[in-house]
Amino acid sequence: MSKKLGKILVIDDDEDVLLAARLFLKQHVAFVQTEKNPELIPALLRNETYDVILLDMNFTRDVSSGREGFAWLGKILEIDPAAVVVLITAYGDVEMAVRAIKEGATDFVLKPWQNEKLLATLSAAMNLRQSRLQVDQLRSRQQLLSADMDQNFQGFVGACAAMQKVFGTIEKVAKTEANILILGENGTGKELVARELHRQSLRAKEVFISVDMGALSETLFESELFGHAKGAFTDAKEERAGRFEAASGGTLFLDEIGNLSLPLQAKLLTALQNKQITRLGSNKPRPIDLRLICATNIPIYEMVKHKEFRQDLLYRINTVEIHLPPLRERVEDIALLVDHFLAANAKKYQKPVKRLSPATLKKLEKYSWPGNVRELQHAVERAVIMSEAPMLQPTDFFFTTPETREDALVFEDYNLEDVEKVVIQKALSKHGGNISHAAKELGLTRAALYRRLEKYGL
Repeated sequence: MSKKLGKILVIDDDEDVLLAARLFLKQHVAFVQTEKNPELIPALLRNETYDVILLDMNFTRDVSSGREGFAWLGKILEIDPAAVVVLITAYGDVEMAVRAIKEGATDFVLKPWQNEKLLATLSAAMNLRQSRLQVDQLRSRQQLLSADMDQNFQGFVGACAAMQKVFGTIEKVAKTEANILILGENGTGKELVARELHRQSLRAKEVFISVDMGALSETLFESELFGHAKGAFTDAKEERAGRFEAASGGTLFLDEIGNLSLPLQAKLLTALQNKQITRLGSNKPRPIDLRLICATNIPIYEMVKHKEFRQDLLYRINTVEIHLPPLRERVEDIALLVDHFLAANAKKYQKPVKRLSPATLKKLEKYSWPGNVRELQHAVERAVIMSEAPMLQPTDFFFTTPETREDALVFEDYNLEDVEKVVIQKALSKHGGNISHAAKELGLTRAALYRRLEKYGL
């Protein structure tokens, strides 16, 4: 144990024991306090925080039964549930000490103690205390974050019938253990729905883990999701838990699940069916207990039809489906969303809340919003940053794609190659340059699309 580390409280009715403990321990820890009267324990714990409490099992009034020791152990843990209590006991009290450990004590040392043994015990106890405090800190942080975001549907703005249906579905299914599949275009708020389901669930105080499946390569899939053993591969210098284990007890959100290859789909299905995972490089299965929420912007039923997505996996992940409408289908919500983003950005940038001119709102309502709510959010933020005026005008919003929802494909002529080029450009623009998604929409393989891109110089 490092010198001058931690704070220790020693409680024993034998003054010789207290003196010996104080003289020895002050060489190794930062602060040692000794106390003969156990009645003062509550006051001591109110005024000071200790890393380890050394507690005698028997006091003068109760020489050998240990009842006082058990009573004070319970009182200490009631005052501080994260307290680490090490019992001081005589050789004949070992059975009693074992019982006390079952009731919450961490360890015990025998009188007369061996100094090296005492130091080793206290070192382990201090490490345990630090671990408990870190866990409590993380739990508190999670609860604070949850409380900060926990008003139902915070960040969700929508009065249209389609969004009211989404809200109603969330309220119905959130407190169940049903697996949820969220379908919707990029930028419609799929992760917001997943987080809302978690907030309203019975697992709300546990962790929410989000994984972008589209960003996981074939080689990283097992390590990231299932974890790995030390030495499982070249850089595996230590054992590590994966996202499934990290989410156990809480909610796991698998975003863009449609991007998984068939072999990876099979591995995922096996883990979900067995409710256990095996770390890469290990043979030991580990149980998992989590609520699964998945999302995709890809037409997944078409993928099943073309045998690009396993039907049995789809059945496993979509006990309930939630469909998020694109922003172009909820135009009546644009004014509400803009007001929400204006207020949020005024607070973020410490500026007065700006307003929208009628002409500006009309322009926003006519725009097709291929990036959906996310694109609107960024557009409003950019306008708030760049504009000095209290009222935002149409010129404060710039769009890089055709501005009206009515905008249709326009061709200078009907030459088939020219038409094909325009259609490919449109598909790429819609999917933000994602080759896989564009190829699926065009009914092409990735290789076929790449050949056309090369042919047209795109």
